[in-house]
Amino acid sequence: MNLIDLTLLFVVILAVLSIVWSTLKTGISPMMSSSKARDAILDELELEKEGAVIDLGSGWGTLVIPLAKKYPNKQIVGYELSLLPWSVSVILKHSLGLDNLTIHRKDFINADFDTASNLVCYLFPGAMIALQDKLEKEVVNEVTIVSNTFALPSYKPTKVTKISDFYRSPIYVYHWPQK
Repeated sequence: MNLIDLTLLFVVILAVLSIVWSTLKTGISPMMSSSKARDAILDELELEKEGAVIDLGSGWGTLVIPLAKKYPNKQIVGYELSLLPWSVSVILKHSLGLDNLTIHRKDFINADFDTASNLVCYLFPGAMIALQDKLEKEVVNEVTIVSNTFALPSYKPTKVTKISDFYRSPIYVYHWPQK
């Protein structure tokens, strides 16, 4: 093996270890929403409302990047814990000059939702429980929540759409606070 092959192998091993580490830490691997799910989520957002769109687990940027490009006057915020997907998103943000996009490498549980008009997520059931607890304890502003595949455990969604993928994945829409 030459130096280039060894360097490439080293980078691949680091990338795999990074994803394994973040998967063990968070309980789920970084997962991209399908293009059908992304389109369904975008259809449900209430973008005319004043306030930021916050992606709780923005992963590889497959939702926040198109959102920031399509709505340059809207503040878009992403939260991602996994180093590699976060890095890819940050590189894309800077290379595309998306000044309206902020991507944090931290847990959304420690985030402030006071400026949010929309929350989007593709989380696992345990994180949906944590999100529900955070909503109940901290969120008083009106916010639309759109979730790919997983529901808030104790709340009835305003709307459920089944997308036309192999699994007929549900997209849940909530309006917070619940009435």
